[in-house]
Amino acid sequence: MDREPALTHSVLMDVDTGIDDALALVYLLSRPEVQIQAITCTAGNVGARQVALNNLALLELCGSPGVEVAIGAEVPLEIPLVTTEETHGPQGIGYAELPPAAQQVSARHAVDVWVQEARAHPGELTGLITGPLTNFALALRREPELPRLLKGLVIMGGSFYYQGNTTPTAEWNVSVDPHAAREVFAAYRGLPEDKLPLVCALETTERIEMRPEHLRRLAEAAGTDGPELVLPGQPEGLRSTSSSPLVACLSDAIRFYLEFHRSHDQGYVAHMHDAFAACAAVGRTELTARLATVDVETSSPLLIGTTVADYRGLWGLPPNARIVASNDPEQCFDELISSVGALARRLGGR
Repeated sequence: MDREPALTHSVLMDVDTGIDDALALVYLLSRPEVQIQAITCTAGNVGARQVALNNLALLELCGSPGVEVAIGAEVPLEIPLVTTEETHGPQGIGYAELPPAAQQVSARHAVDVWVQEARAHPGELTGLITGPLTNFALALRREPELPRLLKGLVIMGGSFYYQGNTTPTAEWNVSVDPHAAREVFAAYRGLPEDKLPLVCALETTERIEMRPEHLRRLAEAAGTDGPELVLPGQPEGLRSTSSSPLVACLSDAIRFYLEFHRSHDQGYVAHMHDAFAACAAVGRTELTARLATVDVETSSPLLIGTTVADYRGLWGLPPNARIVASNDPEQCFDELISSVGALARRLGGR
């Protein structure tokens, strides 16, 4: 009799789902040794309520109902909310259309989830934040010991001496709520190195370029009836006919993302920022990191949302982050494709 794999990672996710958030969630659901403790939702790529609906539908699609999904902040701390449906589609998952889930949104607020779960499981939970940092900043105001209560924290956000993807200097998640990001980094100043957040910023996440060949390989790993061809010469908005509902969903979502990147002269590729962060959170992708002291600009109209890293101690302040300095995109995609493909194979076809 096969034994169930031992759980080695309990992850508390905070997301703004989002195409790359969706792949990150599906990936974690595909890992037998990973337990998702709860999913909290913040406004970012789309509104917080739509984020929650996306998560519930994806959980059902992946055969994992029962994971708590809680809505949190619906606006940033101090500035108006900006969403980006032009990047992720009207519902946040590109061309994909999923039926409403049977499961309902949690009665708990996202901030209560973070605080209560961290207190109930001290030293056991890894936080993974792939959206704006609003919920986590509010949770820190409620429970300043959160950095010590969590096993660790992985953040997808920021760009350090690297072109931004929202303004010339700012990355999307931080630009949506720079005040929250500033509070979060300030809360980690002076903590032991093993407690500092691992920051997956644009200079390494933009190296995780998904291409048509990756979707073809995903379908092969899933054992679908035919090849999954998402190609630049095809009409925009073409829908997948895959025999695997999971492959079809991801294909339809990612086609939208590929078309978006092409429309911004980046080629027929899709940057899977959040999927890399998910792999990093559970220790299944190769990377190196550098200690730094990070701060966020919140005052300058020109530079708001810019993340600055002091790698040399010029500010005379202790480090508050470990910034990913190098990664291996080929190994990361091997991991994503094999694991998500295996889940799709287990779930079967239409």
